[in-house]
Amino acid sequence: MVLKAPKHGNSTECHYWGYSFHWTDLHRSEEELRPMIYTYDKLADECVEILNKIQIPTSSGGDEKPFHKDLYGLLRDHQDGDPKLKELWDQVNTVPEWVDWDQIQRGQDMFFRYGLPILNTLSFESLLGGMGATRVVETLTRTGGFGAKVVRRRLLETLQHILQVNSSAEGMKPGGEGNVSSIRVRLLHSSVRLRILSLIKESPTYYDINKSGIPVSDLDCIGTINTFCGSVVWLGLPRQGIFVSEQEIKDYIALWRLVAWYMGTRTECFETPEKTKAMMESSLVSEIDPSEVGRVLAKNIIIGLENTAPAYASKEFIEAMSRLLNGDQLADQLGIPRPSLYYRLLIWGYCFWVSGISFVIPKIWFMDRIMIALRRKYFYKLITDPKIGLGKESRFDFKYIPTLTRTTRLGERRTIKFERPGIENLARLGLLAALTAVLALGMGLMLAARVISSNHLQIFNAIQILQCLSVKDALV
Repeated sequence: MVLKAPKHGNSTECHYWGYSFHWTDLHRSEEELRPMIYTYDKLADECVEILNKIQIPTSSGGDEKPFHKDLYGLLRDHQDGDPKLKELWDQVNTVPEWVDWDQIQRGQDMFFRYGLPILNTLSFESLLGGMGATRVVETLTRTGGFGAKVVRRRLLETLQHILQVNSSAEGMKPGGEGNVSSIRVRLLHSSVRLRILSLIKESPTYYDINKSGIPVSDLDCIGTINTFCGSVVWLGLPRQGIFVSEQEIKDYIALWRLVAWYMGTRTECFETPEKTKAMMESSLVSEIDPSEVGRVLAKNIIIGLENTAPAYASKEFIEAMSRLLNGDQLADQLGIPRPSLYYRLLIWGYCFWVSGISFVIPKIWFMDRIMIALRRKYFYKLITDPKIGLGKESRFDFKYIPTLTRTTRLGERRTIKFERPGIENLARLGLLAALTAVLALGMGLMLAARVISSNHLQIFNAIQILQCLSVKDALV
């Protein structure tokens, strides 16, 4: 369901899914974008097919199953044995001339500067809101990775990739953890695509390429990168009351442009903030059209994250946050219930707190550096924690393997809940701070009004006395 303002004269103002923008020459229509749903990373596919044929002896004497192979390790160790492997290896180990490592570091610092609101954006706007993209969910539902019981681990693996990408400038250089992580995800995407294409050969009705395009197409990959950068700076953060500088936007997009390069994604639409923004807005117009499958996946995300680390948020709070970040129109289409007044107030308190902190801390240089360092350390510790995280770094193995019968169904809420202090306490603290500020401001205004009134009365009395004295002197 899409709304578009009627054009008056030369007006190009558009309204889609609770977001308004002006159509420019940089924007691309659905017809212009459609060819990219049929193009994809052919080099990676050719290499994955080669790597899967390499025999690796196991302890039992047999060959390791293709789905369980370390494709990155095989690519690294065998890149001299095949021209295609060599081509891919050289590509992912070549730094484009447009990369400025100081800018990459600044972009990474921005991620940790606004850590909590960015993570909320990625979870509940980029990911959950992304379930409104009908074509994309046709691929996601076939992997089984978005079932209510496994979706949290799937999201933690995505978070690991994000944290490795933001680890350091050195980490994004060839051989660094961000570089390696991006290559692993690229090979995983190729494995998913090849698997679905092979199933289509077995059963042509399994997946409709004419309608949904090639799985994990060029347009899908562009959209994914854009949800990590464009949606963050122009949708998620502003809706939480946080507005970053133009330089921060340039730096953050430059970081994700480099990630796109390593992942085999077309990078021309990330050359400038203007191009990135136009692509994000074009995708809102052409890609978002929620289906029943998307509604199931969106609800599974909420169920899977309810009362879990690190947020320990209730289902109602997650729903209220999702409505804030995606807008009422898209949230309605995804079947996300409207929150009660209590949770609307909590969200308001949360925004008051994070916007205030995000405004004050960056202006104090030493505090900004301390908070960035603490968040960088804490976030990654969360990933490797054996109780609430993954326990160890993921290699992004091909765990959620599509089959002809696999699909994702709506999960059930857990009956046992382990309540712990979490983000809702932060929201309550923000609400209390906001109310305190309002009361303090109100009392200050009342006191000022009384002082002004008293001064006015004194001045009036003085004027009356002077007038009386003047009349008395005139009579004398």
